Amino acid sequence: MSGWNARDIPDQSGRTVVVTGANSGIGYVTARELARRGARVVLACRSESRGTEAADRLAIEVPDAEAEFAPLDLGDLDSVREFAAAYGRKYGRLDLLVNNAGVMALPQGRTADGFETQFGVNHLGHFALTGLLLPALLATPGARVVSVSSFMHALANIDINDLNSERKYGRWTAYERSKTANLLFVHELARRLAAIGSDVVAAAAHPGYAATNLMTVAPRMEGRKGSERFMEIGSRFVAQSADAGALPTLYAATAPGVRPDSFTGPSILGFRGSPARSLRAKWTLNDRAGQRLWEESERLTGVTYDALKV
Repeated sequence: MSGWNARDIPDQSGRTVVVTGANSGIGYVTARELARRGARVVLACRSESRGTEAADRLAIEVPDAEAEFAPLDLGDLDSVREFAAAYGRKYGRLDLLVNNAGVMALPQGRTADGFETQFGVNHLGHFALTGLLLPALLATPGARVVSVSSFMHALANIDINDLNSERKYGRWTAYERSKTANLLFVHELARRLAAIGSDVVAAAAHPGYAATNLMTVAPRMEGRKGSERFMEIGSRFVAQSADAGALPTLYAATAPGVRPDSFTGPSILGFRGSPARSLRAKWTLNDRAGQRLWEESERLTGVTYDALKV
């Protein structure tokens, strides 16, 4: 794994890939590099204008790319269901699902379905999407699901009795808990896939500290110019590039021998560097917590993983 970079991505010809949040940052780089290696890539994005612009930009950067935009709003379960249904009608397989999209440290809000925004988008939306696309994944030999978490998951465990932060809301705590939820989801998904003898690999990755617009969205929404500027300066002088930040995701998505429930991040203190095995909080490996979160996620979304009943 030492020194692994985008040039090491194996040939992706014949593979069909969905990348959520592929209009910018880590998601765009992930989609672009997979298309560069021959994958057919679906850029699943909330904004039609930004998604279409990203697909056009990708076509310029990779002239022979096979990539297209498809609408997906992870904060609206109706949109998630519509995306999955449209995907099922158009494609016969799914080799790779990259659960990349996310929001960070937003003011308190609710999704279209009434969930706390960060938990709803970062976890529940992807939980529902993966469940609805599961038949296509199970039918595709060697398929993978890669969920993008954060090193900040280590700062907060989930509260199974207050998943939607109804008792008390802290923007950073809610974000950290949603990233813990991502890892618990991967842990339980990997366990259930193994229980039915499936070769689908569920793995996780994180970008470390990467310069993307994720850092500035919340300050911009609230008109906090000072905070926005601070984040921009930090990104410029401390963070690694989006291209470097996407490498752990690309490694988890394509490298041979990636193990189920593995967690890949940057090699240098988890902040920057080439992909390496990443440290993770012990609570993200708790079987009971994973099972309880899974059960609550099925109840909240109405999406059940019938093929993985154990």
